[in-house]
Amino acid sequence: MAYNRLPSSGHNSPSPPQSPLRSPTRLRPGSRSSKSGRFTQPPRTLPQRLTGILLSVLLRRQGIFLFAPLLYISGMLFYMGTVSFDVVPVINHRPAVGSVYRSPQLYAKLRPEMDADNSSTDAILTIWKHPKGAEWRPCLSNSSKGLPESNGYLYVEANGGLNQQRASICNAVAVAGYLNATLVIPNFHFHSIWRDPSKFQEIYDEDFFVSTLKNDVRIVNTIPEYIMERFDHNMSNVYNFRVKAWSPIDHYKDVVLPKLLEEKVIRISPFANRLSFDAPPTVQRLRCLANYEALRFSNPVLTMGETLVARMKGRSANNSGKYVSVHLRFEEDMVAFSCCIFDGGVKEKEDMDAARERGWKGKFTKRGKVIRPGAIRLNGKCPLTPLEVGLMLRGMGFDKSTFIFLASGKIYDADRNMAPLLEMFPLLQTKEMLASQEELAPFKNYSSRMAAIDYTVCLHSEVFVTTQGGNFPHFLLGHRRYLYGGHSQTIRPDKRKLALLFDSPNMGWKSFRRQMLNMRAHSDSKGIELKRPNDSIYSFPCPDCMCHANKAEDSRSSSAT
Repeated sequence: MAYNRLPSSGHNSPSPPQSPLRSPTRLRPGSRSSKSGRFTQPPRTLPQRLTGILLSVLLRRQGIFLFAPLLYISGMLFYMGTVSFDVVPVINHRPAVGSVYRSPQLYAKLRPEMDADNSSTDAILTIWKHPKGAEWRPCLSNSSKGLPESNGYLYVEANGGLNQQRASICNAVAVAGYLNATLVIPNFHFHSIWRDPSKFQEIYDEDFFVSTLKNDVRIVNTIPEYIMERFDHNMSNVYNFRVKAWSPIDHYKDVVLPKLLEEKVIRISPFANRLSFDAPPTVQRLRCLANYEALRFSNPVLTMGETLVARMKGRSANNSGKYVSVHLRFEEDMVAFSCCIFDGGVKEKEDMDAARERGWKGKFTKRGKVIRPGAIRLNGKCPLTPLEVGLMLRGMGFDKSTFIFLASGKIYDADRNMAPLLEMFPLLQTKEMLASQEELAPFKNYSSRMAAIDYTVCLHSEVFVTTQGGNFPHFLLGHRRYLYGGHSQTIRPDKRKLALLFDSPNMGWKSFRRQMLNMRAHSDSKGIELKRPNDSIYSFPCPDCMCHANKAEDSRSSSAT
């Protein structure tokens, strides 16, 4: 018996028998040997042999199944020849439609058809359609009752620009009347943006203001000496209320009035937007009376404004003296504050960064602050450029013969940005074009007085166009309703829709014009609107400051009988 001679773990066992080198031949049914007559396997084709070899390899190396999908995909890509393995594919994401300023490209495409379009008459002669039976009339009346003894003096400090200060004045009149307080002529803060040191009497007719309200609110220039002696003649020693924005009138009755009765003089600073728009009729009436009747610009400002109105009507005599006024907010500070991107390239970015730092000292560069210009444009928050204003108005049917008054500060990069607007409306005018330098000299360095002149010319235009919002157009919206039977005669464009339309390179002129005419019609239908509880009474004077025309006539006829 043979023993294993190799060292082992201590056990001696016989070697296992060798495995056969070949497995017995397996016969397939239907195959027959040519000699013995037994069934034999027929010869295999080349594909069958390759498949057999591949299967035998896979069966012996089962782990290769893990790579089978990868091998399959690689083989397919290699076979199709669609991918080069030494190049990384790049995926380009197209910005959302309307998120990028592309209006110049649209203007270039539409201009030939626009200039050749003579399909209709100038829209200024046929623009407004007043609904029958919906006309309103002012119905404010001065009180004929005497005023009771005053509860003390109310001193407010108005902040902001011209029309933010205007809101403060009207709200102060309403609060003073409600508390039976004597109102001291409001003091104006010097604003870092407006930089106008003008006093009340330099912008408004102070005597007219006092006399118009004399039966409703006592108004004085100064606080009596015997009261100020208690405070060392220093207004900063007077108790100052920090009233929250949009406070209800009851807050003044419950919190402010007791202190007024105790001290006989109180101060509220700042006072912009410190009274809710949802107020009782007695408060609303005082606001209306102050805004629409008592506040009249000072004689120099009013005279200059009315002179420019007369000149605009004279120049547009061919259109029955009708002209369009546009409030264009495309000054450097507005463009910077909006954080929108236009087509000024590197220079524009440098200019806007510098303007933001000058005006807002790091507000836009705080850690974590994210600015998305594309989203701002899609939300309709970007100021319309002069080019976009021109395109919109031409689409609405105003032609080259239309006289336009442009109310604006200094336009950013005016030489470049104003060129397309002047191409579309060559008769455009500004106060600097209508008046000589000598005429404007008394107002030139006072932004609020210059804005008051613009306000006057816009107030008396046939059409007013607002492009960016703010206090200026909101006050004009209401003031024009007060003057024009409840209809604002104002175009308020849908800037979200405009952002999409201005980014439509395939749009033709007829399609664009149809969209603009629909937008114009929407502004007309929204011309007469009633105030809802939280709406501004300075934009929506109906029904608090105005009466329905037939109701006003009925009330007058009944009182006469």
